[in-house]
Amino acid sequence: MTSRSLRVASVNVNGIRAAARKGMAAWLEESAPDILTLQEVRGELEHLEEALPGWRVIADASLQKGRAGVAIASREECAISRVELGDDGLESHGRWIEADFEVGGETLTVVSAYVFTGEADDPAKQDPKWAFLDAMEHRMSQLSSDGALALVTGDLNVGHRPLDIRNWKGNVKKAGFLARERAYFDRILTPAGSPVTGQEGIGRGMVAELSDTRAFSAGATGLGWVDVGRAAAGEVDGPYTWWSMRGKAFDNDSGWRIDYHLASPALAPRASNYRVHRAPSYDTRWSDHAPVVADYAIG
Repeated sequence: MTSRSLRVASVNVNGIRAAARKGMAAWLEESAPDILTLQEVRGELEHLEEALPGWRVIADASLQKGRAGVAIASREECAISRVELGDDGLESHGRWIEADFEVGGETLTVVSAYVFTGEADDPAKQDPKWAFLDAMEHRMSQLSSDGALALVTGDLNVGHRPLDIRNWKGNVKKAGFLARERAYFDRILTPAGSPVTGQEGIGRGMVAELSDTRAFSAGATGLGWVDVGRAAAGEVDGPYTWWSMRGKAFDNDSGWRIDYHLASPALAPRASNYRVHRAPSYDTRWSDHAPVVADYAIG
């Protein structure tokens, strides 16, 4: 059976109605994805359908109007979708949605995720992020079991390594680059069954901070997922996917790489043509995030 190349694009739209007004449709026509995952929709299903005519759309809105919201749009109907993540006490509405696609006799599970931003000095904002990362890590271990093809995409609001943030030294005590946050990614991205050792040359004095995290518990081993963007780019700064709207961050490329394609061990070898669709100039942006796109051979 001949495999099919399936193009998956992911982007935090920073409000679907605003993105549509600012030119998202032109980018969509040019990039031609088969599956589009969206974060920070900040709208209802009707707004997504207006912005994406002809697409099949599933969505999960936040309980707070004008906040969060995730969606998956596709040219073909998905076989089944799910929005459950963790127990009933977890704040995950508008932040996690899964869809299964049947392609050439194989099933590909695609996730659109929007992790909390968090705030290091405010437990009311950071604790929900810890709970979400716990649940995400657990769910990813399930999604990749038995050689399943799974792809977690989205704005995960954590820069995994110093290469992922232009000014990483100034952010080691800020949400998005805390040692404990990065420890989750260490475990998720360590080869399956291998010991989780953490990052060399950074955070060595933070053992106490890390001691209560699942990723650094005794005998912890990796889940084997692959960061498709880092695998494609290699050991270089960036390429960044988010820039502050303030100052000259975009013009100076002073950004963060926090938008991901994370592929399960079975799917990762099938990835190709990863790219970040950075706008040519500040005034042509239709979101403060750049879309990330990759092709996957399925079937």
